[in-house]
Amino acid sequence: MIRNFFSFTFELIKVVIISLVIIIPIRYFLIQPFYVKGASMEPSFFDHEYLIIDEISYRLNDPERGDIVVFRYPKNPQEYFIKRVIGLPGERVQIKEGQVYVYNQENPDGVKLWEPYLTDGIKTYSLSEEIIILAEDEYYLLGDNRNSSKDSRSFGPVKQSFVIGKVLLRGWPFNRIKLFETLEYQY
Repeated sequence: MIRNFFSFTFELIKVVIISLVIIIPIRYFLIQPFYVKGASMEPSFFDHEYLIIDEISYRLNDPERGDIVVFRYPKNPQEYFIKRVIGLPGERVQIKEGQVYVYNQENPDGVKLWEPYLTDGIKTYSLSEEIIILAEDEYYLLGDNRNSSKDSRSFGPVKQSFVIGKVLLRGWPFNRIKLFETLEYQY
């Protein structure tokens, strides 16, 4: 009887240790759950949705325009935000007449950004039509719900070191489960 108890306990400890050896690296280095709070990304994401964030991709590749990223809020790194990548390192971004324009090597005179994820009729406004110049390690991030989003228009560009990962999967609610891929932009 005592021998069975010790055998069972030993097997249980082995299962727990093996599980931790597998789960902990995955949780801390590969993927992370994220809970959406607020309306800044509607209609793409709603309040109380659960997301899985891919943390490994940005160790191998840089964020791309259209990626939906989770990042540390630059003014309080204890807080996490979710936004969409609009401007890439070295580019210039301008918001004028309700539209977003990107200036880069391919488009030195600027091009209006095509944003199919925005609700029809939504305009992007900023307090200034000034052109924002991004450093080689900065991204310009905007929420999809432009009228209710605290984003780069208010806190400025975000350094790459603040970016945690990109949204891989919406896991909850079940009727909205979706795998996310990088959007192919058309100019």
